[in-house]
Amino acid sequence: MNTAPGKPAAVLPREAMEPRPFVITKKRKEIEGIYTFWLEPPDGGEFHFAPGQFNMLYVLGAGEVPISISGDPGKPARLVHTVRAVGKATQRLCALKAGDSLGVRGPFGRAWPMARLEGKDILFVTSGLGLAPLRPSVYWLLNHRPKYGKATLIYGARNPERLLYVDELRKWRGRFDFKVELSVGSAGPTWDGHIGVVTSHIARQETEPGRTAALICSSERMMRAMVEQLNLAGLEDGDIHLSLERSMKCGLGLCGHCQLGPTFVCKDGPVYAYDQVAGLLSKREL
Repeated sequence: MNTAPGKPAAVLPREAMEPRPFVITKKRKEIEGIYTFWLEPPDGGEFHFAPGQFNMLYVLGAGEVPISISGDPGKPARLVHTVRAVGKATQRLCALKAGDSLGVRGPFGRAWPMARLEGKDILFVTSGLGLAPLRPSVYWLLNHRPKYGKATLIYGARNPERLLYVDELRKWRGRFDFKVELSVGSAGPTWDGHIGVVTSHIARQETEPGRTAALICSSERMMRAMVEQLNLAGLEDGDIHLSLERSMKCGLGLCGHCQLGPTFVCKDGPVYAYDQVAGLLSKREL
């Protein structure tokens, strides 16, 4: 299976259509309505993927949903997904507990172009649940740290209680080779970080046009604001990469649910260079 970052996985049709059983070995509540699951196959095999890809998770009696992989691609013995309960299938999924089983199809989609970005300074810019699809690319960079220049994570949430992976954020902030800048919309007196919109951090970064690349993931409205600030900071649209979320159903580009103009997000994305989709995303909520 080809899981080189920046390329779609070469999944055989039979493998792509048949869910593989996985057992939940651990479940953790991140914040209200959002849970992280650690999954392992009963046969003890490995699940290789590239940062930015997603799986179709099947819950018996509730259906199948596309969920970004949020674990470390360097640890294929365990699959990690962070899920928000918003519909019937995800609500049933989030109600599962350690020891329960579910089906997994994948991995699907185009990954973050980590290999092509070697040698560049990297800005990770995200908010809310957008950190989950972006987290594997952070793992990748930290696992291959000497291959990249300066690296910064800019992450925002409505308030400190809505930040994901707080223990890991604390660990990352303790590194000398990785800068983490957090921002919240409002906070109590114990918060000693920045209060304001996450995009306000972008203007303060030292960026070198042609040498700096940005990986962003958030709502489409927020990503348009992020792109605007990154352009002002000197980044061209081709140096900005984003992950899109659409109504994916099959994962193979057959059903048409995730069509975005001439592309299908499940197979041509979910990661795009911004210059590939700028004309489409400029039309609000297309």
